[in-house]
Amino acid sequence: MSSPLQDSMEGLIQVFHSYSGREGDKYKLSKAELITLLNGELSELMTACNDPTMVDKIMKNLDDNKDGEVDFQEFVNLVSAITVLCNEFFVEYNKSKEGGAKK
Repeated sequence: MSSPLQDSMEGLIQVFHSYSGREGDKYKLSKAELITLLNGELSELMTACNDPTMVDKIMKNLDDNKDGEVDFQEFVNLVSAITVLCNEFFVEYNKSKEGGAKK
């Protein structure tokens, strides 16, 4: 039986490869594939953001080698950054809940 962390790692790999290669290089995400992935896998975050230029900003920030595509390492950087932001949100949220419960 695998650990939750190993399952998460395998999930990242599977998600990336289920979207990459639909067009062009099968080991990279084009902008269209990235949009499809974000809408399919992170639809709540995409809806909450409500910024039509967000994908362009993400693509520009992720694409370290400036090839117009997102490779697996660049994708993992995105997931890591979003995870850190979510963790910070939930830490603060839980602190505020605990503070409110003690009053």
